[in-house]
Amino acid sequence: MQDYFRRTWTEIDLDAAVHNLDVARKAAGGAEVMCVVKADAYGHGVEQIALCHQRHGARWFGVSNYEEAMELRRYGITGDILIFGYTPPELARGLEASGVTQAVYSSQYAKELSAAADKAGITIKCHLKIDTGMGRIGLACRNESALPGAAGEAYGICRLPGLKFTGIFTHFAVADEGEDHHREFTKAQFGRFMDIVGALGGRGVTFRWRHCSNSGGTLEHPEFHLDMVRPGIMLYGLSPSSYMRGRHDLRPVMELKSVISMIKPLEKGASVSYGRTFTAPEDMTAATLPIGYADGFPRILSGRQDMLVRGVRAPVVGRVCMDQLVLDVSRVPGAAEGDVVTVFGRDGDNEIPVDELCDKTGTINYEMVCGMSRRVPRVYKKGGRVVTQTDYLL
Repeated sequence: MQDYFRRTWTEIDLDAAVHNLDVARKAAGGAEVMCVVKADAYGHGVEQIALCHQRHGARWFGVSNYEEAMELRRYGITGDILIFGYTPPELARGLEASGVTQAVYSSQYAKELSAAADKAGITIKCHLKIDTGMGRIGLACRNESALPGAAGEAYGICRLPGLKFTGIFTHFAVADEGEDHHREFTKAQFGRFMDIVGALGGRGVTFRWRHCSNSGGTLEHPEFHLDMVRPGIMLYGLSPSSYMRGRHDLRPVMELKSVISMIKPLEKGASVSYGRTFTAPEDMTAATLPIGYADGFPRILSGRQDMLVRGVRAPVVGRVCMDQLVLDVSRVPGAAEGDVVTVFGRDGDNEIPVDELCDKTGTINYEMVCGMSRRVPRVYKKGGRVVTQTDYLL
């Protein structure tokens, strides 16, 4: 295998990915586990992550859109795939030919998809989406008074030609939060969902797959697992909320690395980077790194974040540029050009979790890992050794 370019890269631990899938399976009990691999497997590289899960026995995969589903098929994913979002009805033949399951979330969309399928003489596998409180897409059943109308609408959809409904699902809004009112809201969502399922069952409409639980629901609400759970962020070793951090045995899958491209003295009074926002208070040693906001390291962390050099924290000084930034390595013994720098991850006894960066930027770990640029190679390790890589540019 060609060695990867040591400019800026992510290291993806496939052993950690398998461990997290095992945690999800154990938490799910007897329920099926759908591996959510949308958004390029949350920035981790969907080809290798999905194949890893498939080799480890995964039979269901969740994606956002038609393109992501086709990508999985191209990479050799043979299991069931559910598209959570919109697919243009004119792609009905592609859905049927690839054996992909489509979410249906409104009467209008159902009629359009049904008409396209009926015209083509095909049948499309579908899961019916119910909005029990998330407020995005789905048949509206956000309170008890909406139940009769939602049940009637759902029944009409399920009778449309060209659509075969094998599943029904909803999405929890606050299953990852621990306050009593959040737990009550999740319980109410589940209750409304089961009311819809029961109403349809009373009219002879049943489903093989009933599912509600995202990562928070999978780990925190075993009573709501039903036939299948849909873990996402937990598969990548990250907690879906600050409340859940440290509550479960998850192992981060991604680390972000860079290198020192230049070491230079920085004399007292010298300034660094655009805007001259940092001026050296004393003679220092500075290191330039080939990583910037175009790689996925946010500019808002200028002067606010450390990185690990030889296991020692070194602060970012001056503004983060598009392609480069500067560290103060004055307190790192022996720091040298070519040294590997850990942006987030572990180096020796020290660790910088990705959540530390997220807390300082006011975002969530989902956004940080999904924001890894295409010019950052994904380097995959198993047993501590590099086994393959994905370089989107080469």
